[in-house]
Amino acid sequence: MSITEKISSLIEKEIEAIRNIPVDGVIEKAIELIYQQVHQKGGKVVVSGMGKAGHIGLNIATTLSSTGTPAIFLHPSESQHGDLGMVQENDVMFLISNSGKTREIIELEYLVKNMHPKMQIIGLTGHPDGPLSDFSDVLLYTGNPQEICPLGLTPTTSTTVMTVVGDLVVILMMEKIKFSKEEYAKRHHSGYLGQQARK
Repeated sequence: MSITEKISSLIEKEIEAIRNIPVDGVIEKAIELIYQQVHQKGGKVVVSGMGKAGHIGLNIATTLSSTGTPAIFLHPSESQHGDLGMVQENDVMFLISNSGKTREIIELEYLVKNMHPKMQIIGLTGHPDGPLSDFSDVLLYTGNPQEICPLGLTPTTSTTVMTVVGDLVVILMMEKIKFSKEEYAKRHHSGYLGQQARK
C-alpha cells in the first residue's frame, strides 16, 4: 500500500467513525438540559476532561461561549485545589471521558455533588458501561470507534468523534436560542471572524 493509499484509508476510517455516532435522541435531551439550566435559570455549562478529552472539552466550552451559551472549562485536577468554587448550583456539568472511568472525572463528580447535590450532569464517552454513565443524567455516546493509531492506544478517532458531538451540541444550541449574526459580532470584536460578523 502506497502512502497515498494509506492516508486515504485512514481518512475513510475517521469518516466511518463519524457516520457511526448514534443519532438516538440523546443529543436533543442534552440541548434541553443546557437550555433549561443556562438560558432559563442563569447558570452555565461547566466542561471538564483530562488529557486529550480535556483539550476537546476546552474547545467545546469556548465555542459554546462564543455562540451565546456561557460555558467554562474546569480542569478536574485544579478543581481539587480551589477551582471547584467556579461551580454554582444552577450550572450543568459536561464531563468527558472516553473510557468512562477517568479517576479525576469520577472524583470531580463526587466533589461537585458534595457542594451541589442536585447538580445535573451530561456525560460524553465511548464506553457506556463505566461510572460516568452511572451518574450522568444525559449520556452522549460516541459509538466507541477503534483508534487509527497503529498501537490502538493514542486518542485519534475517539477525539475526532468527541469533537463532532461537541460541534453538534454547539450548532443545535445556536438554533435553539436563535443566535444571530449581530450577537456573534458582539462576542468577536477583533480578527477575521469579527470582521465577517459585522459585514
